[in-house]
Amino acid sequence: MKTLLVIATQPGLAEAVRAVLDAGEFRVLHHVEVSAAEPLFSQGSIDAVILDAELTDVRPIRAIEHHRRAMPGCPVILYASASQWEWEEEAYLLGVDYILTKPVRARLLTSLLERSWQKAKAQTPAPQFIPAADAPVPSRKADLALGALRDFSGILTHSLQTDALLRQFLQLLREILGVNRAAIFLRRAGDLQSPLSLPTSLGGDCQSPALLVACALGISPRLFDHFALSTKTGIGAHLQCHARILRRGTAEAAGDPDIAREFELLGAQVAIPIFDRESLLGIALFDGRLTGELFASEELSLVFHLLEELGLAIRNTWLHDALAGQHGMMTDTLDQLGSAVVVVARDLGILQANQMARGLFRRAGAIGSFTFNDLPQALGSKVFEALQTGAAASPSRCRLPGTGDASFRATLKPFQRRGAIATEAVLVLLDDMTQADRTQQMEVEAANLRLVRKMAEQLAHEIGNSLVPISTSQQLLSEGANDAATRKEISGVMGDSVRRISRLARQMQFLSRDGLRRVESLPLAQLIQEAFAEAHAENPRASARLQYESGGQQIALIAERAGLKHALAEVLLNALQATPDDQPVEVTSSTEIQPDGARWVRIDVRDAGKGFDAESAAHATDPFYSQRTVGLGLGLTVTRKIVELHSGRLDVHRTTPGTVSISLPAGGTDPEQIAE
Repeated sequence: MKTLLVIATQPGLAEAVRAVLDAGEFRVLHHVEVSAAEPLFSQGSIDAVILDAELTDVRPIRAIEHHRRAMPGCPVILYASASQWEWEEEAYLLGVDYILTKPVRARLLTSLLERSWQKAKAQTPAPQFIPAADAPVPSRKADLALGALRDFSGILTHSLQTDALLRQFLQLLREILGVNRAAIFLRRAGDLQSPLSLPTSLGGDCQSPALLVACALGISPRLFDHFALSTKTGIGAHLQCHARILRRGTAEAAGDPDIAREFELLGAQVAIPIFDRESLLGIALFDGRLTGELFASEELSLVFHLLEELGLAIRNTWLHDALAGQHGMMTDTLDQLGSAVVVVARDLGILQANQMARGLFRRAGAIGSFTFNDLPQALGSKVFEALQTGAAASPSRCRLPGTGDASFRATLKPFQRRGAIATEAVLVLLDDMTQADRTQQMEVEAANLRLVRKMAEQLAHEIGNSLVPISTSQQLLSEGANDAATRKEISGVMGDSVRRISRLARQMQFLSRDGLRRVESLPLAQLIQEAFAEAHAENPRASARLQYESGGQQIALIAERAGLKHALAEVLLNALQATPDDQPVEVTSSTEIQPDGARWVRIDVRDAGKGFDAESAAHATDPFYSQRTVGLGLGLTVTRKIVELHSGRLDVHRTTPGTVSISLPAGGTDPEQIAE
């Protein structure tokens, strides 16, 4: 199967090429830029490039130059919508095989591709390899292989130490094969695709394609101060592409100046790729024997397979270093936390415990490592239960032995892998809440003191305002006011003051209650009339009128008469105070069915005033909030308290001017329970 690479900003050309070519013979890849396809060029897996370009500026020419540098011998076919002979000439000079105009035609494209491949094949000289017949063929090949494998197993004792592993391997090769000089170049660990972020212990930029020397034998270390192999050119590029052993004397090596120069600098005769069965991990370069003889093919084949096993061992060392680094970083992070952290495995082994946990749980004089037995029995029981059930218990408070009056909040979090049946570990997190509890208690006490002080100030002010008229009236009566009109006026003034004090006492009484007293079935219409009469008594105006609309429904509520009447009276009193003399206070009631099937009663009280602005609507139910010069500002606060005791809610509307809504449960789903 041939592989075609289509370079185009849009996928349309690639789709057109796929449509006209046989999918069994051609595989079409698409990339936006030539630079993005460089890994494919380095692998040598591209058989032809199709470039989508408008020959009207220099950008396509630069793309062709880039491609030619990356893959000189690969055929190039260019598609353009319109032609410009100046740019076409430049493109042909740069090595473009054909320039076609759209649309894509199947027979023409197939014929030109076959012609390009035949021409490239005819121009490519056949590689001439120098035979290794003169190299000595060792006797007892099977014994050599078995002995090498047996000795190779000994270096696995250093499998978690890359440097020691490589030195031992090169020393082994010198003992078995008599290697004169050798060098092993490795990628940086971060260049490999891995589920872990591998350490860059070899230094440098992880995005670079360079391979740095990791171990050398018989070569001066000063040579490697400014020398590295690359997967872009020279020996590295060749082994990346072909993945086989490269000898110095072959036509492949002699025809590439970079390969020849690198062999010369290192004094090496053969280069062998190091694979980990997934990707190129590094390159091993060897000179001949100590006696000056070359290696036989069987020997190099054995070394190739040994290097493959070495590559797996090296990758494992990097994975181990990554795990150890991450574990160390996690340990350092947990030690910096102010909370005690313990991770308990299913076998009750301690996977992790930070310094805070060890300080809290370790018994005085305890010897050895931190174990599950160091946890308090109550906490250990909860951990064991969480491991067995996999259920996360709610955070709870506890006290630990030896910590005095300190209070801790314990949080348990079970961990279970996706698809696993049992819980694998439990995270235990303990936070010292002693200081937080004290701070919270102090804040509550301070808030209560502020509330008491404000309430005392407001009550003293309101009671004082009510006592002034009473005191004045008392003085007038003591002076002997005999006039009937004067006595009537004094009586009215004293009555208003008494009503103000009585209303204040009722508000305080309802605010101090935590529940309802006697509840009964109450006709809503009658209750609203009584509440309006109570509100009118507080604000006696001859023009005060109530306009009640129930939509023809006879609604009843299961409620406390005194409490609900007072709540409605407070809302109606606010409406009377905001309504002009010639306008009525409008009250509407209706029943609603909630999504859960429950029936609710809604009461809307609407006045003819200007309504609530954003600030007053947000704070209308706050204690002591009022925009009037008289009163405590407790009316809607008391109303909200009473409504909430009835499991209802109070809404102060900002979008609907002058409207307050009270929603209450109708007392059940039985119609007889809410109908008169």
